[in-house]
Amino acid sequence: MAPYFLGLFDLTLRLKGFAIDKAKRVLSEIQDKNDTEFEACIVHQRKAILEYHLAHNSFYKSKGKDIDLSDWNSVPIMTKKDLQQPLSHILSDGFHKKNIYIDKTSGASGDPFYFAKDKFCHALTWAQIIDRFSWYNIDFNTSKQARFYGIPLDKKGYYKERLKDVLAKRFRFSVFDLSDDAFEKCLKKFEKTSFEYINGYTSPIVQFAKFLKQKNVVLKEVCPSLNVCIVTSEMLFDSDKIVMQKQFGVPVVNEYGASELDLIAFENPQGEWQVNSETLFVEVLDEKNKPLPYGEEGRLVITSLYNKASPFIRYDIGDIGILSKDSTLRKPILEKLIGRTNDIAVLPSGKKAAGLTFYYITKSIIEDDGDVKEFIIEQLKPHLFKVSYVSRVELSISQKETISKAMTQYLEDGINITFERFETLNRSKSGKLKQFTSYVTS
Repeated sequence: MAPYFLGLFDLTLRLKGFAIDKAKRVLSEIQDKNDTEFEACIVHQRKAILEYHLAHNSFYKSKGKDIDLSDWNSVPIMTKKDLQQPLSHILSDGFHKKNIYIDKTSGASGDPFYFAKDKFCHALTWAQIIDRFSWYNIDFNTSKQARFYGIPLDKKGYYKERLKDVLAKRFRFSVFDLSDDAFEKCLKKFEKTSFEYINGYTSPIVQFAKFLKQKNVVLKEVCPSLNVCIVTSEMLFDSDKIVMQKQFGVPVVNEYGASELDLIAFENPQGEWQVNSETLFVEVLDEKNKPLPYGEEGRLVITSLYNKASPFIRYDIGDIGILSKDSTLRKPILEKLIGRTNDIAVLPSGKKAAGLTFYYITKSIIEDDGDVKEFIIEQLKPHLFKVSYVSRVELSISQKETISKAMTQYLEDGINITFERFETLNRSKSGKLKQFTSYVTS
């Protein structure tokens, strides 16, 4: 019985029709190629997936009438709005609901939609995730996970997720209750359970670390089996990472992915945010859709090299980032993820600034005394911003003035800020917390 149990996660994937053994083998074969072979493989696969959709996908055929197969830059850029239509309209020939993987994006960017992957492509996604987690000696078949994610509140969805958690050897902590009482229960669960790793959304895990700091508790001391914490879906700030590593007593690893694509980047043991170059082709483009050299900031545009069910070819994911000057085709390094394109603030003068700039400025002031648990910033008008925060007491007048002065100093004159304290902040249905939102169109 032991071997069956030890392979339960892989078995579950096989039963769902995902050829995980083949996917692991294909991924390993790609990784085993030398640099010359690897580059040839990626160039070949990039052309192959393009030709496949031009031949077998009527939706993409209509989009790609002017493509020159010898010129990759002639391939049009796709956006989420292109794909926000009935799924049947964008499926390739021969694919239907019974032989594809279907899911829905979270809608955190404001543009949710249903998407499809062929089953082998989705198996490759899992092979990629399994490979990256193995860098930290995590085995999905045997390692116990402490999971900080949202969970459906309807009865059917709730129990479905709980069953999946049991099969995947994980215990889910709700991210919708971040009270001290809830975290006390979390701590007790860690004391009684041999968790090997933490995985989930950044913001609730940060709050758990701050709770442990208040109690002067190092999690590794009460849960000796704990080896690593892996955060995803929300921005991880250096100051938070320091607190987390101190209070958890284990490394904190940053993951970046998109459900409609794959795992995009994963922090390797050397501290680099290594981009997935085996199953994705990641480009950085300027405003005119021209490729930028390594080291320059631009829009992240991604091609899924193996998804035959629907075309994600030169897909603008809506994020802005920089690939390090040390990047290669085989090993691209994501030096910085600046934010989403719809998180750009347009100021009264017409000047544009990354929304997370406001968050950084405010964060450096608002959390100095540790009283503010979490906060978000919204741009209501070009000159008007609102800070909503969770705290035991109101921010002082001097704190508010300091934040307002810093905004003016770093950005420009004429900016007004309002503040409002809440017991809790509204999260999306998935449980994510969006740090900055602009309601101003350029």
